[in-house]
Amino acid sequence: MIQFKMLLAVAASALATSPLVARPMTAADMQSMHRVGAPEVSRDGRYAVFTISDTDWSKNKRSNTLHLLDLRRPGAAPIPIKGAEKAHDAVFGPDGALYFLMAAGDQDQLFRMPVGGSPVQISNFKGDISGFRLAPNGSTVVVWADRDLRCTDLACAGLPAKRPTGSGRTYDQLFVRHWDTWAEPGVKSRLFSFAVSGGKLVGSGTPLTGALVGDTPSKPFGGAEEISLSPDGRTVFFTLREAGRIEAKSTNLDIFQVSADGSAAPINLTDANDGTDTLPTVSPDGRTLAYVAMARPTYEADRQVLQLRDLATGQTRAITQKWDRSIDSIAWSNDGRSLFVTAGDTLEEPVFRVNASTGAVTRLTGDGHYGNVRVLAGGGLLATMNSIMAPDDIYRIDAGGRNVKLTDVNRELLAQLDPVTFQKFSFKGANNDTVWGWTLKPVMNRPLPIAFLVHGGPQGSFSNSWSYRWNPRLFTAPGYAAVSVDFHGSTGYGQAFTDAINRNWGGWPLEDLQKGLAYITAKDPQLDAANACALGGSYGGYMMNWIEGRWPDRFKCIVQHDGVFDARAMAYETEELWFDEWEHGAKAYYEAPAEFEKWNPVNYVQNWRTPQLVITSEKDFRIPYTQGIAAFTALQQRNIPSRLLIFPDENHWVLKPKNSVQWYDEVFGWMGRYIGGQMPAVQPVPTPTAKTKPERG
Repeated sequence: MIQFKMLLAVAASALATSPLVARPMTAADMQSMHRVGAPEVSRDGRYAVFTISDTDWSKNKRSNTLHLLDLRRPGAAPIPIKGAEKAHDAVFGPDGALYFLMAAGDQDQLFRMPVGGSPVQISNFKGDISGFRLAPNGSTVVVWADRDLRCTDLACAGLPAKRPTGSGRTYDQLFVRHWDTWAEPGVKSRLFSFAVSGGKLVGSGTPLTGALVGDTPSKPFGGAEEISLSPDGRTVFFTLREAGRIEAKSTNLDIFQVSADGSAAPINLTDANDGTDTLPTVSPDGRTLAYVAMARPTYEADRQVLQLRDLATGQTRAITQKWDRSIDSIAWSNDGRSLFVTAGDTLEEPVFRVNASTGAVTRLTGDGHYGNVRVLAGGGLLATMNSIMAPDDIYRIDAGGRNVKLTDVNRELLAQLDPVTFQKFSFKGANNDTVWGWTLKPVMNRPLPIAFLVHGGPQGSFSNSWSYRWNPRLFTAPGYAAVSVDFHGSTGYGQAFTDAINRNWGGWPLEDLQKGLAYITAKDPQLDAANACALGGSYGGYMMNWIEGRWPDRFKCIVQHDGVFDARAMAYETEELWFDEWEHGAKAYYEAPAEFEKWNPVNYVQNWRTPQLVITSEKDFRIPYTQGIAAFTALQQRNIPSRLLIFPDENHWVLKPKNSVQWYDEVFGWMGRYIGGQMPAVQPVPTPTAKTKPERG
């Protein structure tokens, strides 16, 4: 049975009062939108501080501006913080003052600033730093930075200079490169603590990781959520995967405890678990450590179960073991009796309350993708929320889950855009399981060509969320209906559904895609079933190559971005070996070649005949660009219409604003050639005006 959930676009209601004529969204629009960063709240609950970033088209990058929002004043607008506009990573101290990083000359330093006052530099860091954590009582600051393992302080004082020699790097073990960066031998992200006295940081930084060799926070995506300090500032908890010859085959992140003064070696609190342990979060009374754990080693998409550890006794309870969802974030309530978590759930990412005693779970929010949950004094929450319709804004959530929107930073731009409708649907897919999908359609009274979007991961979801890379709303601009199916392997439906893709990459997922597209085109006559283009990146890009050989006559065109073409080469070229090996039976290629070859697109090139646009990037070390070149070579050899787009300065994702615009120009141009559609006009680079300022709440 089709499940309808019609959501009119944010633009639809705004257009009723706006003098502007609606128009198709463009890639320049997407990159021009204000982006709200993670908020932090003052202890008294009066203020929130966060960044709003904007595109600097001349520099082809985003620029952050620090803003303050008065939470007690209804309808207040976020205001740039005078004297600290270009600050970042701001938090409130126990005294109500702001602490943040900001450039002083060519070096980021830590500043303190009373609200309404002037910033005062309180550090004298030497060398780049990546982030900091302030103890709840303000007594300690922990800083992390890439430093040589021989450094005895943050400044690396007394470290012998490197001998002048050639440019070559030598390696004795993996990682050689990770995500988009070549590893620098002997250098890791390390923690250094500073005492705070007289309003300044004291000393040169005490190293906390001892003899451990590994990155903390973890790379490439770890941040402040992997570091936690006790309320008295005396103890630091951090996440680290110990490096070594098998690091590239290990997901064994552990949580360590260490004295902030560095007087003793770190203690591994989760040594008994060889899967991932992360997100350490200390309770308000300092007695309990919350974190999440995965049970299965080398599986990066296992379920993250909430754990509570009594720090005095070491007793640990897995309190969400019976709840078949994977936890993405943790925040303690002020009284320590419950925790607020986010988790994917059937195309949404709601906020849930978990009872700390019983593990009982209560859903607090409805549709939308919530994140950055912060607990307010006196009860209630602050969080960011986005959806397929609009990017993040900040919301207040009361005890009953009711929302109040506090910011509306893109109201003016969204009001200009054509309205769209969002519809969820479900059907019986592979194994007779219920599978979910959605359509996003422009409001047009005519048949709509189909942009069939296949998500990456593969343990992921094209959920009801906003993306600045693969943006479903933008795909409707040429007059296409965007259609997506959360095939077996997707997240938000229980761990068994996620696990079902293991050793099954080209099996059930392809069956789900086939059945899902057939189902929704039969149910929705506006969808032009005979006029479709398939698109996907990462695993979705793999699926494009798989479709070329195993479903070759269904689509008029294909767009393949950073997809696996040859599983054998991928097994030896990718950096995080655990991922590729787990997906094919938890063995290396040479141990089980048949597992890799069973679903290897290169084995079916003889069937390829669909025109394909291939996109890849030279800094992609996850699925190296050689895979894209190989796919393009196969297409050219078979005389199939094809085009290759390579970005020399991007990784597995296309992030730079102008590159994103070029990406969509190429994609829409390719689709238009084969399935038609009205291509959005190429917009000139916007000229900043007063109208580009964020809107009031």
